[in-house]
Amino acid sequence: MSVINNTRQKSSSQLNQWPQTISAYIEVTKPKILVMLTFTSLCASFVAGRGVPSFSILFAMLVSASLSAGGSAAINMWYDRDIDVMMERTSKRPIPAGLIDPPSVFWFGIFLGILSVVIAYIFVNPLTAWLNAVGYVYYAVVYTMWLKRRTPLNIVIGGGAGAFPILIGWASVTGSLNITALLMFLVVFLWTPPILGH
Repeated sequence: MSVINNTRQKSSSQLNQWPQTISAYIEVTKPKILVMLTFTSLCASFVAGRGVPSFSILFAMLVSASLSAGGSAAINMWYDRDIDVMMERTSKRPIPAGLIDPPSVFWFGIFLGILSVVIAYIFVNPLTAWLNAVGYVYYAVVYTMWLKRRTPLNIVIGGGAGAFPILIGWASVTGSLNITALLMFLVVFLWTPPILGH
């Protein structure tokens, strides 16, 4: 009987951990930032289409853009786990708090990034897929791994990551980029550092 009871207790404990685990995986995607970036893509698609774009294209673009942003954020959390544990603001993030292990977050981030590109390529267009990939690498590698710990200019140069959703939204509707899209990109790129600096 004790063996059966222990088995039931373990099963019950594992079931109780699922909501916490799912919540932790959602948190590593930085959902608040993700929503802002996705909204930026949405706005750009409306401007590019001069109205409401095709729902199927819009939906696929938003899903792929969200996966790209969330995946790169997960890689950011995975890479910064050593410094996150030392700061009060970040010490309660899922990895420093011990809610999920670093390799799981790494592969989760990689999976989301790949899925983002695949969805955009199949359901939107190749340019949108390529821009999702470049935006992902920009934030996960250029900003997180290369700039962040090397120079205080990381916020200035890293602002490009926050501007990529403009290009993604625009390309999803038109299949191309033009001067208007690039100017909108520059507005967000130049606007990001002052906002983050305050």
